[in-house]
Amino acid sequence: MSSRSIFGLVFGVFIAAMLGLAAGALWMVVTLYQRQPMPWLALPIAVILAWAIRNGVRRPGNGAALLAALATLLASIYVSMLIAAARIAGSMGLGLIDTLQTAGAGMLWQLARIGLSVSEGMWTVLAVLLAAWLGRRPAPIKKLSK
Repeated sequence: MSSRSIFGLVFGVFIAAMLGLAAGALWMVVTLYQRQPMPWLALPIAVILAWAIRNGVRRPGNGAALLAALATLLASIYVSMLIAAARIAGSMGLGLIDTLQTAGAGMLWQLARIGLSVSEGMWTVLAVLLAAWLGRRPAPIKKLSK
C-alpha cells in the first residue's frame, strides 16, 4: 500500500467523520427548533451523507459505502448525545457548552443510550443501510461539454 493511498484513506475517514458530526449538529438544531424527536430525519441525512461521500472519494464502491454508513451512524449517535446535553442544560439552567464540558462524553453516551427508543433504533438502522446502499452505487458520469 503506497503512502498516497494511506493518506487518501486517512483523509477519507476524517472527512466522513466531520460530515457525520456536522450532520448530527444540524439534526440537533432542527430537533430543538421543532421541540419533538425527529428520528425519521436519519433518512434524508443518510442520503446527503452518502451523496457527499460517494462523490468525494476517488473510486466509489465498498469503501464509500462503509464510510457513508459510519458517517450516518456517527450523526445519529452525536445527535442523541447533543440532545441529552440539551436536556441536562435545560434542567439545570446551564449553558449547552458548559453542560458538554462538565458532563463529558461518557455520561452523555449513557444518557443517550437510556433515552434510545425502539423506533429511533429502527430509523437509524434503516438510514445506515440506505447510506451503505447509496454509497456503493457508482457516481454518475459527468459529460464534458465543449
